Amino acid sequence: MNEDMKQKKETEKELEQNAAKSQHTEETVPQNAPEVEQETQDELSKIKEELAVANDKYLRLMAEYDNFRKRTIKEKADLIQNGGERILLDLLPVVDDIELALKNIREASDVSALREGVELICGKFSDYLSRHGVEEIKAMGRPFDDEKEQAIAMVPAPSEEQKGIVIDCTKKGYTLNGKVLRFADVVVGE
Repeated sequence: MNEDMKQKKETEKELEQNAAKSQHTEETVPQNAPEVEQETQDELSKIKEELAVANDKYLRLMAEYDNFRKRTIKEKADLIQNGGERILLDLLPVVDDIELALKNIREASDVSALREGVELICGKFSDYLSRHGVEEIKAMGRPFDDEKEQAIAMVPAPSEEQKGIVIDCTKKGYTLNGKVLRFADVVVGE
Protein backbone atom coordinates (compact mmCIF):
# COMPACT_ATOMS: atom_id res chain seq x y z
CA MET A 1 0.00 0.00 0.00
CA ASN A 2 2.89 2.24 0.59
CA GLU A 3 3.73 2.00 -3.02
CA ASP A 4 0.23 2.98 -4.07
CA MET A 5 0.52 6.05 -1.92
CA LYS A 6 3.84 6.96 -3.45
CA GLN A 7 2.49 6.55 -6.91
CA LYS A 8 -0.55 8.64 -6.07
CA LYS A 9 1.66 11.44 -4.71
CA GLU A 10 3.84 11.34 -7.81
CA THR A 11 0.79 11.56 -10.06
CA GLU A 12 -0.54 14.51 -8.07
CA LYS A 13 2.84 16.18 -8.33
CA GLU A 14 2.91 15.71 -12.11
CA LEU A 15 -0.59 17.14 -12.42
CA GLU A 16 0.43 20.19 -10.43
CA GLN A 17 3.52 20.69 -12.61
CA ASN A 18 1.48 20.38 -15.82
CA ALA A 19 -1.08 22.86 -14.49
CA ALA A 20 1.73 25.30 -13.64
CA LYS A 21 3.21 24.94 -17.12
CA SER A 22 -0.13 25.54 -18.81
CA GLN A 23 -0.74 28.53 -16.60
CA HIS A 24 2.73 29.85 -17.54
CA THR A 25 1.98 29.32 -21.26
CA GLU A 26 -1.29 31.21 -21.00
CA GLU A 27 0.55 34.04 -19.30
CA THR A 28 3.18 34.21 -22.12
CA VAL A 29 0.65 34.36 -24.98
CA PRO A 30 0.98 37.93 -26.22
CA GLN A 31 -1.87 40.30 -25.71
CA ASN A 32 -1.63 41.29 -29.41
CA ALA A 33 -2.46 37.81 -30.75
CA PRO A 34 -5.21 39.08 -33.08
CA GLU A 35 -2.75 41.56 -34.64
CA VAL A 36 -0.15 38.79 -35.21
CA GLU A 37 -2.82 36.61 -36.74
CA GLN A 38 -3.87 39.48 -39.05
CA GLU A 39 -0.24 40.04 -40.13
CA THR A 40 0.10 36.33 -40.89
CA GLN A 41 -3.08 36.45 -42.96
CA ASP A 42 -1.77 39.53 -44.81
CA GLU A 43 1.54 37.81 -45.57
CA LEU A 44 -0.29 34.70 -46.74
CA SER A 45 -2.54 36.69 -49.09
CA LYS A 46 0.51 38.58 -50.40
CA ILE A 47 2.30 35.29 -51.13
CA LYS A 48 -0.84 33.96 -52.84
CA GLU A 49 -0.94 37.08 -55.06
CA GLU A 50 2.74 36.68 -55.95
CA LEU A 51 2.13 33.04 -56.78
CA ALA A 52 -0.80 33.97 -59.01
CA VAL A 53 1.33 36.56 -60.84
CA ALA A 54 4.20 34.09 -61.29
CA ASN A 55 1.78 31.41 -62.50
CA ASP A 56 0.26 33.87 -65.00
CA LYS A 57 3.73 34.82 -66.30
CA TYR A 58 4.60 31.14 -66.65
CA LEU A 59 1.41 30.37 -68.60
CA ARG A 60 1.99 33.35 -70.91
CA LEU A 61 5.60 32.32 -71.50
CA MET A 62 4.53 28.77 -72.32
CA ALA A 63 1.93 30.08 -74.78
CA GLU A 64 4.53 32.35 -76.43
CA TYR A 65 6.97 29.45 -76.72
CA ASP A 66 4.29 27.21 -78.23
CA ASN A 67 3.44 29.92 -80.80
CA PHE A 68 7.13 30.38 -81.60
CA ARG A 69 7.59 26.63 -82.04
CA LYS A 70 4.59 26.38 -84.38
CA ARG A 71 5.75 29.40 -86.40
CA THR A 72 9.25 27.96 -86.73
CA ILE A 73 7.91 24.61 -87.92
CA LYS A 74 5.77 26.39 -90.52
CA GLU A 75 8.73 28.49 -91.71
CA LYS A 76 10.90 25.39 -92.05
CA ALA A 77 8.19 23.64 -94.05
CA ASP A 78 7.93 26.68 -96.33
CA LEU A 79 11.70 26.72 -96.81
CA ILE A 80 11.74 23.04 -97.70
CA GLN A 81 8.86 23.44 -100.13
CA ASN A 82 10.04 26.69 -101.75
CA GLY A 83 13.76 26.65 -100.99
CA GLY A 84 14.75 25.96 -104.59
CA GLU A 85 12.68 28.87 -105.92
CA ARG A 86 15.66 31.23 -106.25
CA ILE A 87 17.78 28.57 -107.94
CA LEU A 88 15.05 27.76 -110.42
CA LEU A 89 14.38 31.43 -111.08
CA ASP A 90 18.07 31.95 -111.92
CA LEU A 91 17.94 28.93 -114.24
CA LEU A 92 15.08 30.23 -116.39
CA PRO A 93 17.28 32.54 -118.56
CA VAL A 94 19.44 29.54 -119.47
CA VAL A 95 16.30 27.60 -120.46
CA ASP A 96 15.21 30.58 -122.58
CA ASP A 97 18.59 30.55 -124.35
CA ILE A 98 18.37 26.80 -125.03
CA GLU A 99 14.89 27.22 -126.52
CA LEU A 100 16.12 30.09 -128.71
CA ALA A 101 19.06 27.96 -129.87
CA LEU A 102 16.71 25.08 -130.79
CA LYS A 103 14.55 27.48 -132.78
CA ASN A 104 17.60 28.82 -134.62
CA ILE A 105 18.97 25.32 -135.33
CA ARG A 106 15.91 24.57 -137.45
CA GLU A 107 16.40 27.69 -139.59
CA ALA A 108 20.19 28.21 -139.59
CA SER A 109 22.61 27.12 -142.26
CA ASP A 110 25.81 28.43 -140.61
CA VAL A 111 27.13 25.67 -138.33
CA SER A 112 29.87 27.84 -136.81
CA ALA A 113 27.28 30.39 -135.60
CA LEU A 114 25.27 27.57 -134.01
CA ARG A 115 28.38 26.21 -132.30
CA GLU A 116 29.20 29.67 -130.98
CA GLY A 117 25.63 30.06 -129.63
CA VAL A 118 25.73 26.67 -127.87
CA GLU A 119 29.15 27.53 -126.40
CA LEU A 120 27.70 30.80 -125.04
CA ILE A 121 24.80 28.88 -123.47
CA CYS A 122 27.20 26.34 -121.95
CA GLY A 123 29.32 29.18 -120.51
CA LYS A 124 26.22 30.86 -119.12
CA PHE A 125 25.11 27.62 -117.49
CA SER A 126 28.60 27.02 -116.01
CA ASP A 127 28.50 30.54 -114.59
CA TYR A 128 25.06 29.81 -113.12
CA LEU A 129 26.40 26.67 -111.43
CA SER A 130 29.42 28.44 -109.97
CA ARG A 131 27.20 31.25 -108.57
CA HIS A 132 25.31 28.57 -106.64
CA GLY A 133 28.44 26.92 -105.22
CA VAL A 134 28.79 24.09 -107.76
CA GLU A 135 32.36 23.59 -108.98
CA GLU A 136 33.86 21.11 -111.41
CA ILE A 137 36.35 18.61 -110.01
CA LYS A 138 39.62 19.10 -111.90
CA ALA A 139 40.94 15.59 -112.41
CA MET A 140 42.89 15.42 -115.67
CA GLY A 141 46.65 15.12 -115.21
CA ARG A 142 46.43 15.03 -111.43
CA PRO A 143 47.04 12.19 -108.96
CA PHE A 144 44.01 9.95 -108.43
CA ASP A 145 41.93 11.11 -105.43
CA ASP A 146 39.44 8.46 -104.29
CA GLU A 147 37.53 11.03 -102.23
CA LYS A 148 36.51 12.97 -105.36
CA GLU A 149 36.93 10.47 -108.19
CA GLN A 150 36.04 6.90 -108.97
CA ALA A 151 38.29 4.87 -111.24
CA ILE A 152 36.30 3.12 -113.94
CA ALA A 153 39.41 1.69 -115.62
CA MET A 154 43.12 1.17 -115.05
CA VAL A 155 45.35 1.30 -118.13
CA PRO A 156 49.09 0.88 -118.51
CA ALA A 157 50.73 4.26 -118.04
CA PRO A 158 52.53 5.59 -121.15
CA SER A 159 55.39 6.75 -118.91
CA GLU A 160 56.63 6.13 -115.38
CA GLU A 161 55.55 9.64 -114.26
CA GLN A 162 51.91 8.92 -115.17
CA LYS A 163 51.46 6.00 -112.75
CA GLY A 164 48.63 6.85 -110.36
CA ILE A 165 47.75 9.88 -112.50
CA VAL A 166 44.34 10.48 -114.10
CA ILE A 167 44.81 9.94 -117.84
CA ASP A 168 41.22 10.47 -118.99
CA CYS A 169 37.94 11.76 -117.50
CA THR A 170 34.85 10.08 -118.96
CA LYS A 171 32.32 11.96 -116.79
CA LYS A 172 32.97 15.23 -114.96
CA GLY A 173 32.51 15.36 -111.22
CA TYR A 174 31.17 18.28 -109.22
CA THR A 175 31.27 19.61 -105.68
CA LEU A 176 28.65 21.75 -103.95
CA ASN A 177 30.24 24.12 -101.43
CA GLY A 178 33.15 21.69 -100.98
CA LYS A 179 31.01 18.55 -100.65
CA VAL A 180 31.13 16.01 -103.48
CA LEU A 181 27.91 16.24 -105.45
CA ARG A 182 28.94 13.71 -108.09
CA PHE A 183 32.18 11.74 -108.35
CA ALA A 184 34.23 12.09 -111.51
CA ASP A 185 34.59 8.87 -113.57
CA VAL A 186 38.26 8.63 -114.49
CA VAL A 187 40.80 6.35 -116.14
CA VAL A 188 43.98 5.96 -114.09
CA GLY A 189 47.45 4.95 -115.27
CA GLU A 190 49.06 1.97 -113.56
